[in-house]
Amino acid sequence: MAQALWVGKTGLEAQNTRLSVISNNLANASTTGFKRDRALFEDLLYQNVRQAGSRTSQDTELPSGLTLGTGVKTVATQKMHTQGNVLQTQNTYDMAIQGFGYFQVLHPNGSMSYTRNGEFHIDGQGEIVTSSGYKLQPSIVVPPNAMSVSIGDDGTVSITTPGNPALTQIGQITMAMFQNPAGLNPIGSNLFFETAASGAPQVGVPGQNGMGIIRQGSLEGSNVNVVEELVSMIETQRAYEMNSKAISTMDQMLQYLNNNT
Repeated sequence: MAQALWVGKTGLEAQNTRLSVISNNLANASTTGFKRDRALFEDLLYQNVRQAGSRTSQDTELPSGLTLGTGVKTVATQKMHTQGNVLQTQNTYDMAIQGFGYFQVLHPNGSMSYTRNGEFHIDGQGEIVTSSGYKLQPSIVVPPNAMSVSIGDDGTVSITTPGNPALTQIGQITMAMFQNPAGLNPIGSNLFFETAASGAPQVGVPGQNGMGIIRQGSLEGSNVNVVEELVSMIETQRAYEMNSKAISTMDQMLQYLNNNT
């Protein structure tokens, strides 16, 4: 009896975790460059009452065993690094990555972080930075006399100046790719840190060696599918109700035993 209560309790915890993940996805449905999460579950150890294949006589054996499950556990939350919709903004410093790759951003503690959020600006020194003021790497400084800024698909940054209609290249944006993007560590502010699971970053020029290309004047939206998340929320709610019902039923059975023994 107690085992059934414990199994139901693990089910409630698992569905509560899944609902938290879904809620976070929905909350970030409009967050630029956001990658949706999904919760991963595994069944717990089984209680082996009778081993399959055990001998029942000298010439016969059990065709199947008797094992009792002990519930479920949450083992991971996985980021789904699929492409989000690319939206046109016409803002000069907005950049979307079409394909694989991440912008490199210098974190305040001196370490390198990575992002798909291409909402960039220039600071008081003309340097290209994120909305939080973190510097894009390699560092690119736009001169104050720049009349226009052009960012090519390959990450070349060029400007025009008064009296010189020809484009002058002032920098080159490079990007990073990872063997296992799902292993990146999300730290908030649309940033990721490298981990042992993600592998070391492979830095290169956009459009080469499998890297995506850069689209100036565009942003990559969240890859959250609101309809899919709402359906998952309904599934989670029903699963939670069934686990709760199992606990309630077991409680009624225990109450019956207590009242009739």
